[in-house]
Amino acid sequence: MNKYSWPDPTSQSAFPIARPGYSFIGAAAFTTFVFALLELIIPALLGLATTFFIIYFFRDPDRTVPNSGGLFVSPADGKIVAAGTVENSTYYEGTCLKISVFMSVFNVHVNRMPCKGKVKKISYNPGKYFSANLDKASKENEQNAVYLETEDGKEICTVQIAGLIARRIICRVQEGDEVDRGQRFGMICFGSRLDIYLPKDSKLNVAVGDIVKAGTSVLGELT
Repeated sequence: MNKYSWPDPTSQSAFPIARPGYSFIGAAAFTTFVFALLELIIPALLGLATTFFIIYFFRDPDRTVPNSGGLFVSPADGKIVAAGTVENSTYYEGTCLKISVFMSVFNVHVNRMPCKGKVKKISYNPGKYFSANLDKASKENEQNAVYLETEDGKEICTVQIAGLIARRIICRVQEGDEVDRGQRFGMICFGSRLDIYLPKDSKLNVAVGDIVKAGTSVLGELT
C-alpha cells in the first residue's frame, strides 16, 4: 500500500490558483491597467504589487496525504495556537480535544478535510471579526462548522472562523457528502482560523507553536 495519495485530481498548472481568487485578481489587474493607461506611475506600481500579492494569496498547491489508518491531518496551513482538552464546547458535547490553527495572510488559505468520513451536518453562524489568533474568535467571530462521522462512528467537527480582515467563508461540501482525508472543501479569504474538535481519547501529535500544512501535517491519531 502506498504511504501517500492525492485526495483531489492534480492541477495541470505549475502555479494553481483557487477559483474564488479569480474575481479578486481580475479586479486588481483591471485597476492596475487603468492606472497605467492614465500614466499614473505610483498607483500603477502599487496596483501591480497588489495584483501579485493577491495571486500569491490565492495559490492552491496540490498536496500528498498520508494513508495510514486512524490519522487526522491539519485542515489548514498555519500555526497551532491552541491544543488541549475543553469541556462542553458549542460544537462538541462533553469533554473533547480542540486544536486551533491560525492562518496569517501569508499562508495558503485552502481548507482540507482532516479525515475520511461523511458530512453529517453543516452549521453557519454570523458573528464579529476579532483577530483570529485571539481565543474569543472561537466564540464570537463569523464561523462555519462542518460535522464529520468517520467509518467507525467517531465524530469530528471542523470550524472555519473568519478573522479581522476575512469577510468571506467558502464551503464546498454539503450534508451527506462522502469525503476523503486531505480533500479540499473550502477556504477563508484574507487571514483566519480553523478549529478542530475531536474525541477526548485521540492522541495529539502537535503542540502550541508548531507550524502545520493542510492535508500533509499529521495532527494526531483517532484511537
